[in-house]
Amino acid sequence: MATLDNISNKSSVSRVALYVFIITGITCTVVGNFLVVLAIAYFKQLQCPTNSFVMSLAVADFLVGLVVMPYSMVRTVEGCWYFGPTFCHLHSSLDVMLCTASIFHLSCIAFDRYYAVCNPLVYSFKMSRECVGLLIVVCWAIPFLISFGPILLGLHKLGMDVPLPENVCIFLVNRVYAVMASLVAFYLPMVTMLVAYWKIYKAAKRQAMQISAMEAQMAAGVGKDSSKKQKHRNSIRRERKAAKTLGIIMGVFLLFWLPFFTVNIVDPFIEYGTAAVIWDVFLWLGYVNSSLNPFLYGFFNRSFRRAFLMIMGCRICLHGTAQGIDLSHSKRDNFTFLYWQNYKHYVVQDVTVEF
Repeated sequence: MATLDNISNKSSVSRVALYVFIITGITCTVVGNFLVVLAIAYFKQLQCPTNSFVMSLAVADFLVGLVVMPYSMVRTVEGCWYFGPTFCHLHSSLDVMLCTASIFHLSCIAFDRYYAVCNPLVYSFKMSRECVGLLIVVCWAIPFLISFGPILLGLHKLGMDVPLPENVCIFLVNRVYAVMASLVAFYLPMVTMLVAYWKIYKAAKRQAMQISAMEAQMAAGVGKDSSKKQKHRNSIRRERKAAKTLGIIMGVFLLFWLPFFTVNIVDPFIEYGTAAVIWDVFLWLGYVNSSLNPFLYGFFNRSFRRAFLMIMGCRICLHGTAQGIDLSHSKRDNFTFLYWQNYKHYVVQDVTVEF
């Protein structure tokens, strides 16, 4: 009897610890993404095309933390489903829709940065307010179509004959849905991001070398002035910083979502033999990506950091705090890009590459 009591106590302690750990993650997800939404909505300096995607991304991730993760937490910790079959279908639909919407927004941000860096002359035309609005609608519409429609109609489990207990909520899908949904929700956006960020990196490296060459010529003309040497070193640092930022963004995205979508495709072809604990671990890795997005696309940027500090310090509640306040006192958040204009004149443009 004592042994059974000890096992029960250990089980209770581990469950409480798991609840505390997951609730902390959910809180970070909700609060972090709410800060991003509030900062962009309040400060006019942050209201630009790229940040329209970032704001919509934050809304999707905020909803993941608010309406998806809490119920998934109970299912993971308790090992069963207490909320009925109807809400199980609704929860699964919301899960697929919001996580897919989050991934779609990440690919749109990469697409936006590609035009800003590689085609700056046509950026304002390609990324007009109407175009950005249309892309955001697509980021929500397609996830809705591949989630609520097939799941509520039962199309995701046609041809399946896998008996499940009544008190569980396991999202098993047939082979067709697994492949098609994974391609649309993850692999196509992943390819888009990889191509866009690779082109951005090459453009950043090439333009940094052009700037360095031009500054070296200018330095030679004035006797190798030390300030010119400093500018040369700064341009190299900008290149490395841009490459590091892009690498972190892609690395985090692949690390947290690739395992889940790999298992999601493989599982129907191995007769659903994947252990439940593996599903839970890989699913929560994907959820963690929603927790980290505010840090990757917000906290890396000086203007966002200052906006967050002002919000958390309640300075926006003070009389006289203007919405149009300058949030960046320096240009260290900007990467200086160089491109050719008519008559081979060099034109320098500042394009934000930190997110």
